[in-house]
Amino acid sequence: MIMRLASALAIILAALGPDPAHAQNAGDPFYRGKVLTLSVGSAPGGGYDVYGRLVGRYLGRHIPGSPSINVQNMPGAGSNRAANYISTQAPKDGTAIGIVQAGALLGPLLSDQPFQHDPSKLLMLGSANRSVYLCLVRADAPVKTFQETFDKEVIIGTSTEGATLREMPVLLVDLLGVKLRLVGGYAGSREIILAMDRNEVQGMCGMDWSSLVTQRRDWLDTGFVRPIAQEDLAGHPELNKLGVPLTTSFAKDATDRQALELMYSGNMFGRPFILPPGAPAERLETLRRAFSAAMADENLREEAARMQLDIESVPGAELQAVLAKLYATPPSVVARLKQALVFKPAQK
Repeated sequence: MIMRLASALAIILAALGPDPAHAQNAGDPFYRGKVLTLSVGSAPGGGYDVYGRLVGRYLGRHIPGSPSINVQNMPGAGSNRAANYISTQAPKDGTAIGIVQAGALLGPLLSDQPFQHDPSKLLMLGSANRSVYLCLVRADAPVKTFQETFDKEVIIGTSTEGATLREMPVLLVDLLGVKLRLVGGYAGSREIILAMDRNEVQGMCGMDWSSLVTQRRDWLDTGFVRPIAQEDLAGHPELNKLGVPLTTSFAKDATDRQALELMYSGNMFGRPFILPPGAPAERLETLRRAFSAAMADENLREEAARMQLDIESVPGAELQAVLAKLYATPPSVVARLKQALVFKPAQK
């Protein structure tokens, strides 16, 4: 009798389907017991590192088999070191993930230097947000508006070649003709922020809004800094309310505007997570679903809110389409932008 009841119960449970508490671990058993490596293409403490570690804490919970995720920093060359590693050396079985700066995806399109990786072949997992970059200056800087930078010089801290903190101010100098005196040698946003604190430099361009509010929201709250321009196609709602202009509105002609728009179209990538070319299609889809689920995880969003991080998930398939479109840009527009990204030191 007991055996018959047990058998009947088993049949009923099977008909009802898997236990919801274990449903996320159903399916492909490949990831069970595995350790995934998430390579962050920036130094510890910066915005990409913060987003990478946040996602690393939750992503494994939504992958069938609940694998562990090990986060490692791989800074260098504006995330190109990490992108090269993911493209050419990392395992292609779905256990290697990277988060890189958008410049590492656009660099080979816009530079004549040789690159080991082809971004158009990278597989896009998704993005934790979309970026809005801006120029900001200390409140005691000699300029109060972006328009004034056409007539007055302001000292801007920059980082390594390929990073937005260098490429975007160079673009503004060469394409628009603003008087930004660029001081290089800084590793990343954290170091430039310290330099601004010490008044070594007066401002920075190519700073991501979400990184700024993560690292120094107090600067905005106290008025220590003044946002003067947005390097974006549409702008951030909070900055738009403050009347901070878009740099595209200062373009001299249609070609220059198109060049700026090409550069800023990369902002869609925000905090892009990537997989190596050749990763199995079924594991790419598994990880894309897990990434979307992690971005919707209430615990992740609560933690992000406490850290003042913007979370605006962009699906991997959408990013893949944007990447393909970028690499199909007319050569004349690419050539104009490439020309403007070549740094030309001021003549003394």
